[in-house]
Amino acid sequence: MAFGSVPTPLGDMLAAVTEDGVAGVGWIHRNDALRERLLDRLGLAEVDDPARTAPVLGELAEYYAGRLRVFGVPVDWRLTSSVQRRVLGTLYGTVGYGKAVTYGELAARSGTGVPARAIGSIMGANPIPIIVPCHRVVAGNGLGGFSGGEGVESKRWLLTLEGYLQPTLDWD
Repeated sequence: MAFGSVPTPLGDMLAAVTEDGVAGVGWIHRNDALRERLLDRLGLAEVDDPARTAPVLGELAEYYAGRLRVFGVPVDWRLTSSVQRRVLGTLYGTVGYGKAVTYGELAARSGTGVPARAIGSIMGANPIPIIVPCHRVVAGNGLGGFSGGEGVESKRWLLTLEGYLQPTLDWD
């Protein structure tokens, strides 16, 4: 597995890329052990392969700059269970840039029988945030939670970047 990082307005992001695609993405400042955890969970050796990580790092930089709306890098789903993959795959395939879906709507849309309250747990365990856009899943009465970056404020920032939320006076 090859690793690379990219600075973002929400902190440096680490991307883990296998021969099949992006298997993990996360904020480094939030989880210093992310690299070791991903290597351990996949049982893969670390390789130095900047050519493998360059596409995802470039797309993440373009996304945060507001110039990329659809990620084109392949996704390696092996860190997800079959139910997680179905829910996250439904999110990935049906909720585009600048859109949002409620936990209940995603539960119904996925056809898994997973109750809405369990969708939040699946979003919190998403190994590929931003690319698989768990920030686009909101509560019926507000934003809901977010375990990435700095929590709900990071979710608010991402939804504002995408135009789902209107910028506040302090937006920069």
